Amino acid sequence: MNKENKLEEEILASFERGEWQSVPNLNAEMARFASMASASLIKDKRVNIRISSRDLEDIQAKAAEEAIPYQTLMSSVLHKFVTGRLVEAAPGPTSRSGKPRQKRNTPST
Repeated sequence: MNKENKLEEEILASFERGEWQSVPNLNAEMARFASMASASLIKDKRVNIRISSRDLEDIQAKAAEEAIPYQTLMSSVLHKFVTGRLVEAAPGPTSRSGKPRQKRNTPST
C-alpha cells in the first residue's frame, strides 16, 4: 500500500471514530488564517548584506537541495530566527555543505 492510501485510510478511520469536529464560524476562521498568511508573505523592504563567498555557496547549495531560491531560504531562516522558531541542530561533527572546503592560501611569515 502506498503512503497516500495509508494516510487516507488513517484519516477516514479517525473521522469514523468521531475525532473530527466542525469549526464554529468557519468563514471567520478562514478569513483570519488568510489574513495571517498574507501578512507573512508581504516583503516590502530590501536589504543588502555582505557575506563570505563560502557561506553564499553553501546557502545556494542548500537552497538547491530544497528546490527553492536561495533568497527565499535566507529570508525563511531570518524569519524563523526572529520569531524564535529556529532550532539549532544537535551538536556533532558536521560539514556545512557536505563538500570539503578548499584550503585557504595563507602567506608564510
